[in-house]
Amino acid sequence: MTNLGHVVFYVRDLERSLRFYTDAVGLTLSGKIFNGRAALLTGGSTHHELLLIQVGEADGPLRGKRIGLYHVGWKIGESLVALKARYDKLYEQGYAVDGISDHTISQSIYLHDPDGNEVELYVDDPDYDWQNDDSWMAAPVKPLNFNKRG
Repeated sequence: MTNLGHVVFYVRDLERSLRFYTDAVGLTLSGKIFNGRAALLTGGSTHHELLLIQVGEADGPLRGKRIGLYHVGWKIGESLVALKARYDKLYEQGYAVDGISDHTISQSIYLHDPDGNEVELYVDDPDYDWQNDDSWMAAPVKPLNFNKRG
């Protein structure tokens, strides 16, 4: 295996989810399929890293401790400056941020898409040598301080 190819989400409202994944996450629409009921999105690594399929009203994702998908993480840049810029953009766009964390090896913003799927937007710490130092696995998750607004 060389890399994760794509993730597929069933969504209630395709246009609403498209706005979230293009505005908040920063993906680009590659095209629509299934008579316009599904959309392919990319971050530029391949033809699509995300497929959204509109299913209309249906039960949402399970919450809390359970078996199944927890969240999807999207690397959005190369520095803490890029993460802070995305945090500010999310605030300006009116998206609720659920948390921001320092994982030693990476720093992250957590939020939910319109259907309740958890999304992590992160940057790796460019100074951390994860290939030769695995001590980050035992490090506690620390709060990351961006001046919280509102």
